[in-house]
Amino acid sequence: MNRFKAVVFDWAGTTIDFGSFAPMGVFVEAFRRFDVEATIAEARAPMGAPKRDHIRAMLTAPRIAAEWARVHGQAPTEADIDRVYAVFVPMNEAVVAQYATLVPGARAAVDRLRAMGLKIGSTTGYTRSIMERVFPVAAAQGYVPDNCVCSDDLPEGRPGPLQMYQCFIDLRIWPAASVVKVDDTPPGIAEGVNAGCLTVGVALSGNIVGRTPQKLAALSAEELQTLRAEATEVLRTAGAQHVIDTVADLPELLIQLDTPP
Repeated sequence: MNRFKAVVFDWAGTTIDFGSFAPMGVFVEAFRRFDVEATIAEARAPMGAPKRDHIRAMLTAPRIAAEWARVHGQAPTEADIDRVYAVFVPMNEAVVAQYATLVPGARAAVDRLRAMGLKIGSTTGYTRSIMERVFPVAAAQGYVPDNCVCSDDLPEGRPGPLQMYQCFIDLRIWPAASVVKVDDTPPGIAEGVNAGCLTVGVALSGNIVGRTPQKLAALSAEELQTLRAEATEVLRTAGAQHVIDTVADLPELLIQLDTPP
């Protein structure tokens, strides 16, 4: 491999938790604790952002903001974001390990990338306290990246590039163009774009489609293609230079990109 030195993966929806389900019910329940009903679609919309930013995006969305004001007698404030976040984090910590199954083909893909001489980094919108529950479950399945930069490790997270910059330091790699960022969400793709990396979106395993492998397998070819096209459009709009179905397809893509025309 001549062109690339490292791949930096996202976690939920990319390497683990096919369909990105772990946070969904927790967001809904966290808002319910404050007597505000949120839908799964509303919970999925800001996915990929640091979790406090995610809660801010939900809480300031027009419908939820109006409902919050109706229930609590005033528009949501920064203090309210902190209150919901304080409820969300321990709830997510409690359930996240149950959703930490590797995406099919992920371990084989990572092993192949390592054999090609690439380092394996990772960033996430999860806090470190949440990821501490994920690491041992992933490791038991054979996935141990060379680093992980969590959303609360640095003063600013996605869509800014700081988590990627920390990966460059941790992995001792440069230039940015030699690093591939792989993600299933617009904020995660933007993170790679803003850092100057090659960006690859994963369509079918991620938050945009939001289905299990079993539900995808039950779809017709036409239905599957519609979902793939919709996810691809969102990821391309966010800046993804390439879009694949899942990380299982990544080694072949990088081999193609590394081969001179």
